[in-house]
Amino acid sequence: MTIMLKNLRKGRRMTQEKLAKVFHISQTSVSKYETGEALPDIETLVKMADFFGVSLDEFIIR
Repeated sequence: MTIMLKNLRKGRRMTQEKLAKVFHISQTSVSKYETGEALPDIETLVKMADFFGVSLDEFIIR
């Protein structure tokens, strides 16, 4: 998920801060998700997959 999130975010030309605002989380959380230091809860995972238009499987596994 870490590389996928970063690539999808950059594909939309979004900063970590902008993505954090969309999901009402901190920029630090986005950074930790992208580096693998932390994982979002299932609700946030589903919302992120929907936001980027990818399946949850694709978002998590690839």
